Amino acid sequence: MPILVALIALLTGSLNAIQSGTNATLNKTLEAPVFALFAVTAVSCGVYLLAGLFIGFTWPETGKFAQVPWWGWIGGALGGLYVIAMVFLAQKLGSALFTGLTMTAGIVTSVLLDHFGLVGFSQHAAGGWRILGCLLMVSGVALISIF
Repeated sequence: MPILVALIALLTGSLNAIQSGTNATLNKTLEAPVFALFAVTAVSCGVYLLAGLFIGFTWPETGKFAQVPWWGWIGGALGGLYVIAMVFLAQKLGSALFTGLTMTAGIVTSVLLDHFGLVGFSQHAAGGWRILGCLLMVSGVALISIF
């Protein structure tokens, strides 16, 4: 894996932790959770439009829409549910525990998705090292929540 790709992944992972605090603060300050959720989504749309200036805007051929499996369309809903959880839970749990829980759940789920080749991923067996990695993640979250 090229080092630049890994660095970008690390950066976006750290942005995820920061985002939980910023979104929760928006909700807490405004005291209007649904408005805060719409504001987060509106700013996200602005970022997507800005990105389009650099990567280009394309529109798929009409026939492509019918080729997308049903689960290909639910990503936005899943992201929305994550942002809702972030807005309501991040400040209650703290950044380390919230991020630790969500990232650990993501890692364990990712290992399962890879193992069974679900939702478009190629199969990668959940061997001993991957399972150990999941157990270490769970252990790390346990340590964060205790201390």
